[in-house]
Amino acid sequence: MVEIPDTLRSVFTATIESDDESYTFEIPENEVRHDAIQPGETYRIAVLEAEATTARSESHLSDSPSGSSSAVGEHGSPEPPVEEGKIRDVSVETVGDQGDGIAKVDRGYVVIVPEAQPGEVPTVEIEQVQQNVAFASIVEPDPRTL
Repeated sequence: MVEIPDTLRSVFTATIESDDESYTFEIPENEVRHDAIQPGETYRIAVLEAEATTARSESHLSDSPSGSSSAVGEHGSPEPPVEEGKIRDVSVETVGDQGDGIAKVDRGYVVIVPEAQPGEVPTVEIEQVQQNVAFASIVEPDPRTL
């Protein structure tokens, strides 16, 4: 498993475009809207090969008990593996800068869970889904922490 540093601010999929002698990609608007990044600031960018990521995701999905699919949206990026209103168990891995629990589900998709701590496995309801992150609320705390 890849070690993800606590300083990771954002994960999203983008297509690299050729612009004469340079290359660009678009940052999704919600990355700025949700304060993951700020215009005018400098950031370190990691680039992962899409084919390698896709192959790894497909093998992970075939082993997944949830039977999730790897649907692709109209812009060629994968659809989020969660849906608003759905209830599921998540494993909280770390705490973010704002003190919220951070869980990862299918394909490494991030689910933010307020009031959750690392090591907990609460049952949550997915409340808001975005392309690269979802926000959930605890509907049943981890029974081991009661």
